[in-house]
Amino acid sequence: MTLPRRGLVVALLAVLCLCPFVQGATRLGLMSSRAVRAITKPSGDVTLSFVQAGRLSKMPFKDGDEVQAEEIVAYLDDRAEQARLAQIKAQSEDFTQILASQASLAQKQVDLRKLTNAAQVFAATELEVEHARLDVRIAELSLDLARFEHDQAVRQLHESGIRLYEMQLKTPISGIVAQSHVEKGESVNSLDEVMRIVKTDPLWIDASIPIVQAALIKPGVQLNVTFYPPDPIRVRGRVIYVAAVADAASNTVTVRIEVPNPSKRPAGEHVQVQCAPVPAE
Repeated sequence: MTLPRRGLVVALLAVLCLCPFVQGATRLGLMSSRAVRAITKPSGDVTLSFVQAGRLSKMPFKDGDEVQAEEIVAYLDDRAEQARLAQIKAQSEDFTQILASQASLAQKQVDLRKLTNAAQVFAATELEVEHARLDVRIAELSLDLARFEHDQAVRQLHESGIRLYEMQLKTPISGIVAQSHVEKGESVNSLDEVMRIVKTDPLWIDASIPIVQAALIKPGVQLNVTFYPPDPIRVRGRVIYVAAVADAASNTVTVRIEVPNPSKRPAGEHVQVQCAPVPAE
C-alpha cells in the first residue's frame, strides 16, 4: 500500500469514528441552534363563580367584551339582603335599650342606698336591703345584655355587608370575556361556573427546550418567536420561568416565554421558538 492510499484510509477511518459524535451533538443541539414548536396560551385564565346561590339580576358584559381588574361582571338579586341590611343597620344605630337599662340601674342603685341608710336606723329590714341588692344586680345584667345585643347587631351588620359584597362578582384580572356560562335571570348554585375571563396580552408560551440549550437560558433573556398564519411574523419574547426539573423522557426543560400581543392574536396558535438567546441590543 502506498503512502497516499494509506493516508486516505486513515482519513476515512477518522471520519467514520467522528460520525456518531457529530450525530449525537446535532441531536443534542451542540452543532446548531435549533427551534422547537409550541402553542400559545393566555397569561391569565380564570373562571368566576359565586360563593352563594341566587338569581342573576344583571350581567353588564357579553362574550368578547374587554374588562378591567376589579370590575363587576355579574350581580345576584340582592333586594332581600338590602332590606335585611337596612333593618340591621337601624338596630345597630339604636341605643334605646342600653339607655333604658342604664336608667333602670341608676334607679335601683338609688333605692339600694336609701334602704341601706334606712336599715341603719331600723326603718327598713335586712330582707328589703337584700332584695334591693338583687334588683341592682339584675339591672346590671340587663345592661350587659343590652350592650351584648347591640354588639351583635353591629356584627350582623358587618356580616350582611359581606353577603351583599359576595353577591357582586368581580374579575381579579383584566382581560376578555371568553365565555358566559349563564344568562341574566337564571338561578345559580354556589360555585357554579358563571364566566370565564382570559388575558391574552401578553401571551405565554411553554416550550420544551433541549437541556443543552436550556442551560444558556435564564429568566429575563429574550428568545425569538415566529407566528405563522397568515404570514410569518417574528417577535421577541422574554423568558419568565425555567423549570427546575427536566423531563428525562424527552431530555428537555420547560421554559415559559412571555410575548407581547398588542394585535390581540388568539391564544392557542402554533409557534416556533428559537432555542438560542437573542443578544441584548
